[in-house]
Amino acid sequence: MDASPTPVHRTVDRVRPCLAVVGDLVEDVVVWPDGPVRTGTDTRSQVFHSRGGSAANVAAAAAARVPTRWLGCVGADPLGDRLLAELASAGVEVRAQRRGRTGTIVVLVAPDGERTFLPDRGAAGELHDVDPGELDDVAVLHVPAYGLLGGRTAASVHALLGTAAERGVPVSLDASSWAVLRAYGLEAYRELVLRVRPVALFANADEARALDLLDRPLAGVRVVTKDGPRPTTVLEADGRRLRVPVDPVDGVRDSTGAGDAFAAGWLSARMEGLGARERVERGHSLARQVLTSPGAGAGPPGARETAQEQM
Repeated sequence: MDASPTPVHRTVDRVRPCLAVVGDLVEDVVVWPDGPVRTGTDTRSQVFHSRGGSAANVAAAAAARVPTRWLGCVGADPLGDRLLAELASAGVEVRAQRRGRTGTIVVLVAPDGERTFLPDRGAAGELHDVDPGELDDVAVLHVPAYGLLGGRTAASVHALLGTAAERGVPVSLDASSWAVLRAYGLEAYRELVLRVRPVALFANADEARALDLLDRPLAGVRVVTKDGPRPTTVLEADGRRLRVPVDPVDGVRDSTGAGDAFAAGWLSARMEGLGARERVERGHSLARQVLTSPGAGAGPPGARETAQEQM
């Protein structure tokens, strides 16, 4: 049964404007198969449970550097309690609604670190009636594309984007997933970007191709394109182009959350007044921290919840 909104506000003492991030907080069930998945039988794997959701990942990664607020909806259940507590313990100012059940994403990770997502967003799609006052002291509002895909959350995110435009609050967008972009509508998303005029549109190479950003650049929009171990390209609003090499990382095992960490680094560096190259380098630095551990958190596997093995 859909309960009435139950807001949860966990605030932190601060005087500086904050980064606000709106979107999903879910549980990631991260699966590291020992080899190719064998259909119809068992595949020995390591399984990890961790906090996930693009918006929550960005907020957690940024909170150590700049004041950060997360806006979203999570289930009125013990799993939601745990995930909110973890997000708050990372220093994030939590502004949550509670209803329904907490969402889960199964993340299948190949040996080279590439991920395949099987999402069940649950309550993450049920955010509504967000107080416009949540943007009163916000330096930038970050919006992953996941929050634009259907449900009450999509309407709430669009309303927040409208409020940001009225108040002159800068916005950043993350293309998030080529499958999400296609579900939303590729031309519709391009039109949204041109309407919002974000301070940055983050995309990986696949998302940039899906949006046709190389052949049809979005005039007047800064686009930051990541391409795995290859250089990151910043196409400035005035057409200037900057390419920043990516330092090699030994032992890459799981790229889950790397793009979110990059966005957190870039945005926190912008809030600190750093230049274009320094923003990208901060993004690379934060992304490197999650590439050798399961899920979106930094640290070795032993620092996370104990893995389960199935034979």
